[in-house]
Amino acid sequence: MSGSRPPLLEVEDLTVHHGQLRAVSGVSFSLLPGETFAIIGANGAGKSTLLRTIVGLHRASSGRIRLDGKDVTGTPTVARLSQGLALVPEGRRLFPSLTVEENLKVGAHRARPGPFDIARIYQLFPWMVDRRRQRAARLSGGEQQAVAIGRALVSNPRILLLDELSLGLAPVVVQRIYGLLPELLADGVTVLLVEQDVTQAMRVATRVLCLLEGRATLEGTPAELSRAQIEAAYFGLATGDPGTEGAVPS
Repeated sequence: MSGSRPPLLEVEDLTVHHGQLRAVSGVSFSLLPGETFAIIGANGAGKSTLLRTIVGLHRASSGRIRLDGKDVTGTPTVARLSQGLALVPEGRRLFPSLTVEENLKVGAHRARPGPFDIARIYQLFPWMVDRRRQRAARLSGGEQQAVAIGRALVSNPRILLLDELSLGLAPVVVQRIYGLLPELLADGVTVLLVEQDVTQAMRVATRVLCLLEGRATLEGTPAELSRAQIEAAYFGLATGDPGTEGAVPS
């Protein structure tokens, strides 16, 4: 990526604990405007904790988080939302007793000025129009994921953080949802996503960061990272180790 543009988001030497457990250890990376940046790694690598810390749902033990050069490490979650960070959490976390439209209105409550409103979400997901009064609990997993994305988008985020977007969804649904990314990028949204499906992450990402047991083990563009490098970083094995043969992370 061009070095002429200042980073939109900077994570510097970030460490996060869950009690006595160090979940994230000294992770650093930067995110440029217009990127799709993917964080990959096995279950338990610290990916979700990292995203939740960036939006303020976990407290950083040490390190810094900067948005547009401004330190937001100690800023409350609601203030970070107002500054343009919106998370689609793992498991969707919709309000099951609320309707589709009511869930979207929750996301719009503290919306920034921008291109997304509920009408725009209905353009992205036309099926929601006829089902806007249906309770979220009655939706399929893919439909719930779409509503969760819409709820985040109506806040008009500068950075949309997607946590395990494909988890538990049929491949055709995953492809349909990932197919929206170019349109979101065209509307000025920068994307930071966590994904266990390495093939999917490499397909959509501008750059990739691999985590292993809370540590960053590899970073680069999909074009410059080899299969062997990704396997070694993902599993914690030396590049060229025979144990990595055929062990491509899914």
